[in-house]
Amino acid sequence: MQGLLTLRRAFVVILFGGIFVLAARNITDPDFWWHLRTGQYIVENRSVPHADPFSFTKLGQPWIAHEWLSEVFIYGLYRLAGWGGLIVIFALLTMAIFLFLYWRCGGQPYVAGVLVLLGAFACRPTWGVRPQTISLLLASILLWLLERSDQDRRILWWVVPMTLLWANLHAGYSLGIALLLLWLIGSWLDTKLGKESLDQHAAPLRPLMVTLSLAVLVVMANPNGLRLYSYPIKTLRSSAMQRHIVEWFSPDFHRGELAPFLVLLLAVLVAPALTGLRPSARQLLVLCVSAFAALQFNRFIPIFILVVIPVLSEQGRAWLEIHGWHRVLQPAPGAPFSKALLNAAGMGVLAILAYTHVRNVVRSQPIAEAEAFPKAAVQFLAEHGFFAPYFNNYSWGGYMIWKLPAEKVFVDGRADLYGDDFVEDHFRTYGLIGDWRRELECWKIRTVVVPPTAPIANALSTDKLWREVFRDSQATVFTRSFAAHN
Repeated sequence: MQGLLTLRRAFVVILFGGIFVLAARNITDPDFWWHLRTGQYIVENRSVPHADPFSFTKLGQPWIAHEWLSEVFIYGLYRLAGWGGLIVIFALLTMAIFLFLYWRCGGQPYVAGVLVLLGAFACRPTWGVRPQTISLLLASILLWLLERSDQDRRILWWVVPMTLLWANLHAGYSLGIALLLLWLIGSWLDTKLGKESLDQHAAPLRPLMVTLSLAVLVVMANPNGLRLYSYPIKTLRSSAMQRHIVEWFSPDFHRGELAPFLVLLLAVLVAPALTGLRPSARQLLVLCVSAFAALQFNRFIPIFILVVIPVLSEQGRAWLEIHGWHRVLQPAPGAPFSKALLNAAGMGVLAILAYTHVRNVVRSQPIAEAEAFPKAAVQFLAEHGFFAPYFNNYSWGGYMIWKLPAEKVFVDGRADLYGDDFVEDHFRTYGLIGDWRRELECWKIRTVVVPPTAPIANALSTDKLWREVFRDSQATVFTRSFAAHN
């Protein structure tokens, strides 16, 4: 018992138990609901949709359901274990992301643990029950495989089936391809800068080239075929997404939640000057590209975190050695019975806290739903059968797809389906910009469901052609007056 319950093991258990607790949160992602509905559609119809079945504005238009396997997983988990299962499993997946990251950190384990925890806080805004969590886990595993392949190139063959799975789970497979390419280029640069013969390193580089080629080829083995290759590029080029979706904004360092990211970004700039430890060309290449992406879009901050933490961990080890402090933090091989008992007590307390937290989160899910989405308004629409078609808030479309399966929505979080022009027109109507009534007339909108504070809500409240039929703190519902129907 004393050998098993060392301080280091207790530290690791408490660290990742704490990350699990942080990751176990209510489901409030607006896109979750249309993911859930898509999973249900695939299971019930036993086919992946290639045309939009959920909106009346794009009904029947081509749609690339690139997350289809993740959506089947989410729906299956929901059917099997409900909200609790979704919250717990995705919290465990999030924990696994940082466990693989910790395994990649050399040097002092406690320094690595603190850095991993700081990285977890930097990534926390992106956590949730969403396909992106699965994609980030695969990115973490890929980096682990690539680093281990330096000692055993046969490990690279795991990358090919993983990429095949990734391409069916999420279009984030493109990150994996990009990381493979950067890894290959960086390895070649290290060879050249090391002033060694390229021929001597042809054998180690060749497996990387073959793995990259096969990974690119297996991507086509998905229900969308070759179209999946161009999908990530089109997404990155979407100007509407970059203007209206927070994940695609550039980081705003006035937001406190981005402070851990800023600290890590500054630390990796300063650390080499303090330690004299120069990163390899491969590390610098991947660091620079991931930092550039993270500074462009919030969405890529987690990728930068997966890259920077092992580098900082090694820098931390070097700094401790320079100052002679590395022996102070060296973990002891065993632990006296009293300390082992104390470690066990700490882990036990964490287990109780984790159980209590998860139970409270699951129980509060209906409250969180009502606070984040128009729960009462949608129930009102379902009971009273107000006239469709609806004009709805962008972030509520997915919720209405799930809660009102017999109705079609105006718009939802699938910005790639609707296109930049349509999304911009929607926000102009919502914000009373230009000829904002044109879209309502063009689509013959008869019911509007928006927040009470929305600009369009203020305008319709004084319009004689519209009347308010429902209002609470979350949503207001307007329908055209009876005179307008005639």
